[in-house]
Amino acid sequence: MSMNLGPSSHRGHKLYRPMAEINVTPMVDVMLVLLIIFMVAAPMLTQGVQVALPKADAKPIQQDKPVEVALKADGRIFVGSTEVAKENLVDKLAAIQEGRDEASILLRADKDMPYGRVMEVMAILQAAGMVDVGMVTEPTE
Repeated sequence: MSMNLGPSSHRGHKLYRPMAEINVTPMVDVMLVLLIIFMVAAPMLTQGVQVALPKADAKPIQQDKPVEVALKADGRIFVGSTEVAKENLVDKLAAIQEGRDEASILLRADKDMPYGRVMEVMAILQAAGMVDVGMVTEPTE
């Protein structure tokens, strides 16, 4: 690390040595701005439909990217993040399941949704031959 000790005389001339220190303040400013941008943007990148899940003591299922069906409290049905009418649910899932080895489906139902409505959707899936349906819950604390 070098310092500038003031003028030095060389043959009667006052010369200054250049300061050889790096100013890191602009770099720190840029890094803090990028950190804030990523902290704000990261939660927006998550996909899916927000559903208030019930809590249960169950172990997580280890699978390869199953198809997610979400049932909102107001009765709307979503496959992934796309809203689907109940009449078109089987056709949509059949199109997704083509070419897949496993036909596993994860059902995310809002905890305030009536049990009968959840069972209607499960019956529709079972009648269409999709019997590997798992229910998603939140772990209890």
